[in-house]
Amino acid sequence: MKKEIIFTEKATKPTAPYSQAVKVGNIVYLAGACGDDPATDQIMGNGDIKIEAKYALENIKAAVEAAGGTMENIVKMNVFVKDIKMMKDFNEVYKTYFPVDPPARIAMQITDLAGGANLEIDGVAII
Repeated sequence: MKKEIIFTEKATKPTAPYSQAVKVGNIVYLAGACGDDPATDQIMGNGDIKIEAKYALENIKAAVEAAGGTMENIVKMNVFVKDIKMMKDFNEVYKTYFPVDPPARIAMQITDLAGGANLEIDGVAII
């Protein structure tokens, strides 16, 4: 099967050798997204995980929509946070994007993220 590279101006532009998303058949692999503003490439929120989460999820949403899907098509997500205690606030934002039948998910604390971000999320969608 041929892979299709997905790109949209509505999501943060890659600053390293990776694609925002890759579609193979009806599967879309969504690259990690931080809380960057696509217009400025800056991490938003000044450390406020809720603001970062909103921007990160908007970046994911833009990529999945560019691939022809919606947030409902996401079946698996990975969440990486600098402090696992942030998950309560993250979940408040996350559930607004997945109010019913959320995707399978893992969350883990990691040491550091690029650009001083507090979180990064990626996922897989079936379209």
